[in-house]
Amino acid sequence: MLGKGLSLNLATVREQWNLCKAVEACVRHGIRCVDPWRDQVAKVGLDAAARAIKDAGLAVSGYCRGGMFTAADAAGRQAAIDDNLRCIDEAVTIGAECVVYVVGGLPKGSRDIGAARQMVADGFAAILQHARACNMPLALEPLHPMYAGDRSVLSTLAQALDLSDTLGKGTGVAIDAYHVWWDPQLEAQIARAGKGGQILAYHVCDWLVPTTDLLLDRGMMGDGVIDLPRIRGWVEKAGYRGWTEVEIFSRDNWWKRSGDEVIRTCIERFQAAC
Repeated sequence: MLGKGLSLNLATVREQWNLCKAVEACVRHGIRCVDPWRDQVAKVGLDAAARAIKDAGLAVSGYCRGGMFTAADAAGRQAAIDDNLRCIDEAVTIGAECVVYVVGGLPKGSRDIGAARQMVADGFAAILQHARACNMPLALEPLHPMYAGDRSVLSTLAQALDLSDTLGKGTGVAIDAYHVWWDPQLEAQIARAGKGGQILAYHVCDWLVPTTDLLLDRGMMGDGVIDLPRIRGWVEKAGYRGWTEVEIFSRDNWWKRSGDEVIRTCIERFQAAC
């Protein structure tokens, strides 16, 4: 078992339960840690979400998600910065170990990926002082290159680490196997992240073949082609001892099943396939 054990990203059961009911289910199944999404928190209210998690005695491995810094104009970029400052405050309230960042893709009408990456760097620079004052680490999550146009202009772990190195204290990376498993430099970059103490989060699910939807057809661990035990070994060797977070978006499969079945399967596959 890697690190502290299994954390359930609550997107995995977002169609079955609201946040409070999902927390109750985690307790029922012996899960000790969660990662809620901002929309799930907003739906029940920040104070109610924080109270439900605290009363259940659960840890919070991360808070999803900050970011989306890229915009077509200055007003949009400032709005994103303001929203990310609020996100940090919310993460503090619920007791998250870090905020996970999906940084943003190309602004509408743009083909300038370099400019988009600069917007991302500028956005982080604008919120970093507040994050440090709140003692809230910022976890930069590289996404698969298929998302570069609309969700993230950080596509590799190396890019995320380069930006973290530039930003400095209070930043690191979230390693999501779904997004980085294909990278021929993955082992070396995980080792680099470990040396820098920059691994803030580790997420797992599986890549199905064929994949019917690039966003909403993630597989349960063991059902796809990712060598999760090998990646786990690299992450362990790099010194990570935190939670392993299961995060599955599955519109046509797991989101249609009972939440209890999903959680039971997550636990079984975590033990057998991760």
